[in-house]
Amino acid sequence: MSWTRRVLRCAVLHESPGEDVFAPMAHTLCGFGQWFMSSRARFQKLDAPASERLDAVHQAMHGAIRSICADVLAGRPGRVADLDAFEQTQNELIALLSEFKTQFLANAARHDPLTGLPLRYGLEVEFLQVQKNCIRNGTQLYVGMIDADHFKRINDDYGHLAGDAALRHLATTLKGVIRLNEPLFRFGGEEFLLLMQCHTHDAATVAAKRIVDAVRNSPVPVEHGTPLPLTVTLGLAWVADEETMASAIERADRALYAGKQAGRDRYCIAGKLVAA
Repeated sequence: MSWTRRVLRCAVLHESPGEDVFAPMAHTLCGFGQWFMSSRARFQKLDAPASERLDAVHQAMHGAIRSICADVLAGRPGRVADLDAFEQTQNELIALLSEFKTQFLANAARHDPLTGLPLRYGLEVEFLQVQKNCIRNGTQLYVGMIDADHFKRINDDYGHLAGDAALRHLATTLKGVIRLNEPLFRFGGEEFLLLMQCHTHDAATVAAKRIVDAVRNSPVPVEHGTPLPLTVTLGLAWVADEETMASAIERADRALYAGKQAGRDRYCIAGKLVAA
């Protein structure tokens, strides 16, 4: 609104609208332009082509209004083509921002604000896609259920803020030891679900051990205090080509429970206990 008011004052009073309107690189100086550049990665991640279009439309809008203001300040009549271009690009800019707003809100509803991980919404679609990829690539799909051990003790002994910090730390630790093509979800509470893709059963075993070891060796940092030890139990189930997600999760959950019963801080594959 401030930007528009200065443009209007230029048209009516022949006042300079300012560098963020009149300069050749005005689109990088205006409030929106600076905010967009600082947030560009989020836009790119959500929709790269629309992000590129938004940048182009914003520049074109600035170019049109700069031409109009230059004519006004020089005492020349404005050109219809410039005004048409300004109106068209401004309308498109608003439409693109509206679409992004909808996508950002939808994306926020599907992601856990505490850990940044996707929630269970859309899990079935992701499962089917990964299952197809594994069939096509000749790899094996495993569903991993990961649960923080004795998590209630952290909340009870140190408070819920410490519990939140522990969950964030756990999510960061897990993301650091899994592959980029392996989706990780916050399944609920202190439980996480991993879609692991391996070439062999032995590779899945190595990956499961790596996850359990990484968490055990990464205590939760505490400001002005001793780091809190944290461990997880992991239940892993190999997924058959035609198996449903519900069936695979149920078997992984049973393996998780077996691991808990065996003493926690370990992994269990398809009901077979494996030492931590």
